[in-house]
Amino acid sequence: MAPASLLDLISALPTSESWGPPVSSETMLEGVPYAPYSKADRLGRMADWTEGKDREGRGGRQQYGNRAYRDQQVYGASQASNPFAIQAAEEEATFSVVDNTRTSTRTRGFGRGGGTVFRGRGQRGGAAQRGGRGTFQRVGGRPQQGGYDSRGGRGGRGGRRFGWRDDKPQRNRDASVQVKPDWSVLEEIDFARLSKLNLETPDGEDLDNYGFLYYYDRTYDKAPGAVTSQKKLNVLDRAAYNVSTSSDPIIQELAEKDEATVFATDSILSLLMCAPKSVYPWDLVFTRRRKQVFIDKRENSNIDMVTVNENATDAPLETSEGNKDVINNPNALMMEATHINNVFPLQVVTESQSAKRDMPHAHPFYNEEEETDPPASKAYRYRRFDLSLERDEEPLHLVVRTELDAVVKNNINGEDQFLTIKALNEFDNKAQGSGGALDWRTKLASQRGAVLATEMKNNSCKLARWTVQSILAKADTMKLGFVSRSNPRNNNDHVILGVLSNKPREFATQMTLNLGNGWGIVRTIVDMLLKEPEGKYVLVKDPNKPVLRLYQVPENTFEEENEAEAVGDNEDEE
Repeated sequence: MAPASLLDLISALPTSESWGPPVSSETMLEGVPYAPYSKADRLGRMADWTEGKDREGRGGRQQYGNRAYRDQQVYGASQASNPFAIQAAEEEATFSVVDNTRTSTRTRGFGRGGGTVFRGRGQRGGAAQRGGRGTFQRVGGRPQQGGYDSRGGRGGRGGRRFGWRDDKPQRNRDASVQVKPDWSVLEEIDFARLSKLNLETPDGEDLDNYGFLYYYDRTYDKAPGAVTSQKKLNVLDRAAYNVSTSSDPIIQELAEKDEATVFATDSILSLLMCAPKSVYPWDLVFTRRRKQVFIDKRENSNIDMVTVNENATDAPLETSEGNKDVINNPNALMMEATHINNVFPLQVVTESQSAKRDMPHAHPFYNEEEETDPPASKAYRYRRFDLSLERDEEPLHLVVRTELDAVVKNNINGEDQFLTIKALNEFDNKAQGSGGALDWRTKLASQRGAVLATEMKNNSCKLARWTVQSILAKADTMKLGFVSRSNPRNNNDHVILGVLSNKPREFATQMTLNLGNGWGIVRTIVDMLLKEPEGKYVLVKDPNKPVLRLYQVPENTFEEENEAEAVGDNEDEE
């Protein structure tokens, strides 16, 4: 018998005694989630005690460009997507630390945007009726200490927070207007996109001129900073007006004649054109009627208030943010600067009924039968600009009401040159929020350029708006006054240190102000509104972010508030 082969012997063995692991249909890896892998994966740390601190923002290593960042694995680095990550226990979510520190009570204030400097007398015709005078602004008088909360209002969360990267305080300002639940967001535009817009627009044309102008007093042009050139800032009572777009009877007439598609005032339009430079919150009201757009301001809006060091790296702090200096918080400084800019143009002109420049038409807002004070030197130029593009089927024009403050004779040819007059103010160069400003009394004469450069840095938005307004009005010269406190601890008494003259377009070049960018912003916003149905819209600057939001609002928005304020004023008078 032949010996059996090895294969025959193995096949003859019982199945239960076969070699190898038992055969089973069950999968041992059942229930284990699949984890992606890569041959490029590198093993990181077994335990990194600094990673948690970095993620929570409480210190630790810097994540980018160092070893801690490089050692993170390519896959599974995020706990949200890593099934093997250890999840925190549910008890951790209910754990909290009880803070037993005593908190001081704080009286509620108005915060930013709590109202304008001067109370209005109401409107005779209202916004929709022809002949409405709009808001009457009393120019002159002391800053009304009762008109605002000098403690700083609600801006800020209190205290200064210092981080490893910088020591700038974290601001949390209040919005200029409360967004209601029935407002719907149509667009959200960040400043980075606005800064890239551009529209080359030709010089405007004059439509009508109203009012009159006094001649500028050249004695204020002496060497700034000198003791002999310092003059006390006086308070003069003159009737001046700050009428919004829809309440202007001249604009209403131009709208009825279809002279343009867009209507605005120079103050409102300059804010929109210089929006990327703004820091503080603001809002504008747009009304779409037929094929026309009216850009207005709210009643008691803060856009006519003159800010102080808005663009400074270390801007003035609110009282709630740790500022114990009551007269140097943003609201108090804003009231002071607005008061100065209302009375300064009145003082630097020579009031003479025999030597003044009358415009072709009379003052559109002054009424001799009702006013007890004489009108302020002011001329209103209604000018039209062409914002059309080649692709437009119909031309798109904009009418803006511009303002001039004085007139002066040219020394060469004797012709009249038109002026706009503004004032920069110094509160305390050693106080918080001064932005590194120089002492004007000692440096204005010898380092005039350095003083002006510092103001351009700390107040770029304010100076840009003034420059745009001067260009819109086609002013020949923009006068900039330097006004300082008589005593840094007293915000009621001021002295004029000097006046500098600037050509508006040359000054815009020094500030690197691009007027084409401003026109591009206006055209972009108008195009958004022309695509929407008729109604009311509000453009809001985010109080803490460089973002604009366009809301569609009900037709009666702000009207109920205005009626309630009017009733309250009537009750006070009775």
